[in-house]
Amino acid sequence: MALYYELPIYKETYSLVLNLFKLTKNFNREYKYTIGQEMKQNSMQMVQYIFKANSARDKSVVLSDLSDCVEILKLQLRLCVDMRLISSQQHASVWSGIDSIGKQLTGWKKAAINR
Repeated sequence: MALYYELPIYKETYSLVLNLFKLTKNFNREYKYTIGQEMKQNSMQMVQYIFKANSARDKSVVLSDLSDCVEILKLQLRLCVDMRLISSQQHASVWSGIDSIGKQLTGWKKAAINR
């Protein structure tokens, strides 16, 4: 079992967390403490699920919860674009990280099933 902080999915998720903290810093007050705060909490929850999944014997439940967080974050980002809280360029930057996390998560799920 690898250390969780050495996993590529952890590194990508941590980078996403940093990116979201920087991104939401520029939200106006109304959205900074609502959707901005939720996005930051959701991304931090993703890091926690990675830690839990790495140490769990049965990873399927935790990986399912992680997958839910990814989908919720996608929805929140789409809402931010539609509300013009972030630019298309900012969205693309964050989306590439989420896409990479999603692909790694899919691979992790498949590996967990085959064990």
